[in-house]
Amino acid sequence: MSPLNLSRRRLFLKMKIAQFASIGFISLALFGCDKFSKTPTPTTSMKAREPVIALALGGGGAKGFSHIGVIKVLESHGIKPKIVTGTSAGSFVGSIYASGQTPYQLQSLALKLQESDIRDLTLNRQGIILGQKLQDYVNRNVGNKPIEKFPIRFAAVATRLDNGQKADFIKGNAGQAVRASCSIPNVFVPATIGKQKYVDGGLVSPIPVKTARDMGADIVIAVDISARPAGNRPANMWGLLDQTINIMGQQSINEELKQANVVIQPKVGHLGTLDLKSSNQAILEGEKAAQAQIRQVETAIANFKKSPAAFKPAPRPKF
Repeated sequence: MSPLNLSRRRLFLKMKIAQFASIGFISLALFGCDKFSKTPTPTTSMKAREPVIALALGGGGAKGFSHIGVIKVLESHGIKPKIVTGTSAGSFVGSIYASGQTPYQLQSLALKLQESDIRDLTLNRQGIILGQKLQDYVNRNVGNKPIEKFPIRFAAVATRLDNGQKADFIKGNAGQAVRASCSIPNVFVPATIGKQKYVDGGLVSPIPVKTARDMGADIVIAVDISARPAGNRPANMWGLLDQTINIMGQQSINEELKQANVVIQPKVGHLGTLDLKSSNQAILEGEKAAQAQIRQVETAIANFKKSPAAFKPAPRPKF
């Protein structure tokens, strides 16, 4: 073979090798693209968060034991609030619950409670009950923990005597805060905390729903035990005082309840404001009222989980 033909043959072989190599690279590339296109792209789905549920407990003296019945029913359905707010009697029950006591422990305390445990009569131009026994009783039953150490976030609502403004106690001495919240004017001597004097929170916030919202609640369950005029005369001075305070605060009650998702109203109007012996009956009325509304509570929770808010961070507390 001549040198010319040999050179041509070598050139032809090189071209063939290059052609096969190109086909191989193209095949590999196409195979890779095909494989990539068939691999499903992983997707991440956001999970709805659990709502921040708050329990707003209103005032009403011994009728406030009905709050215990409400709490019992809610917990029996797996509903446990992350926030508890209370006014007057609501702060009394709410503080002990928020400190970690179970509903059944609360019931046991209520059934054993005597007037002498929390009532200390005094001769004072500003009131006939001092309130120190009430303060000490609460502190004993919360394990002497300050409010900020409670496992459930808690606020006791009182009224500043100097300017009539609402005061939300979210830290500090629990018994002192409850004493302030329960200090019915002219009955209890106003509670002094620091340099300020405080009276019953029912004067400005009978059912503290707004406080619960300000603390970051998505869902607020309000428990209303307020005494409304029903054409009948109050049985005694204490009943008259309770009804008078609620008449004065009727507009506040209505405004607060508008902000609640669910309102539970135990039928306790026939019970005495200071009748501690009716505690068991009050608890039973709370249970009945809560059971009647439990479907509404569950619906509110289910609706929240389907709402856009469930896929956003929880509301930032204002305090």
